Amino acid sequence: MPQPLPSSAPKACIIGFPARHSRSPLIHRFWLRQHAIAGDYGFAEVSPDDFPGFIRDLASNGYVGGNVTVPHKETAFGLVHDATATARALGAVNTLWFEDGRLMGDNTDVAGFLASLDADAPGWDVRTPTATVLGAGGAARAVVYGLLARGVERIHIVNRTLARAQALAEHFGQLFPGRQIAGAGWDALPGLLPASSLLVNTTSMGMHGQPTLDVDPETLPETALVTDIVYVPLETPLLAAARQRGLRTVGGLGMLLHQAAPGFARWFGMTPVVSRALYDDVVADLLATTEGSKP
Repeated sequence: MPQPLPSSAPKACIIGFPARHSRSPLIHRFWLRQHAIAGDYGFAEVSPDDFPGFIRDLASNGYVGGNVTVPHKETAFGLVHDATATARALGAVNTLWFEDGRLMGDNTDVAGFLASLDADAPGWDVRTPTATVLGAGGAARAVVYGLLARGVERIHIVNRTLARAQALAEHFGQLFPGRQIAGAGWDALPGLLPASSLLVNTTSMGMHGQPTLDVDPETLPETALVTDIVYVPLETPLLAAARQRGLRTVGGLGMLLHQAAPGFARWFGMTPVVSRALYDDVVADLLATTEGSKP
């Protein structure tokens, strides 16, 4: 039987509405066990109405910080005392911690996305002059910012609502003057794919229970990389079609794992490694609880 944690042991949590579907506790508890750290990481399902009060009382309730997920990321940005440049550029926070009693915020989705590509497709950034990003929501903001930070010169943001894609392109065009960032409607996608060296799906299409993403990777260049931030199923129809064509692919699970590491370092005092053992542990949980197809 596990021994109870001392009252001084640091604890963090994932804050969302809902939150119990998250694999974040599995990830952080894996690292806590691996490094024999006395601490814990759990769930906190908090409604939008209750969220500001929960954050105000975070420290007094014994938390050293936490992660923030849907629908609270933008609200969290407005509640922190200070935020990283990345969080300010996105207007959203997914990681909270304290410094000298002040609540700090970061958005590690950017670092998670880039680290996942670095791990699974080394050198991708030197072969990516042009990227096409599907979607214009919060995940797209993180992906586009990450690509621009890595020096990608041309980005097409494709969304079913053209105005949202154009607004996002304008936002990042102001942050990165001189780059070619354009918004486009879904009907423009076939004409963009032949010149795209990287295709990123940030929408929920292709996720279990959602419509299949109607994108044919056949016209992408032979050297293109295709990635999907969806990780349930582990291989989406888009990735399967790209792989069958012989293109390089990167799944969404790596982004989830890598975005967790900076928060763990801030809460528990050491920087963990996204290892094969962790990946296999999370995959086993996905397969056992969802057969790899349910969120």
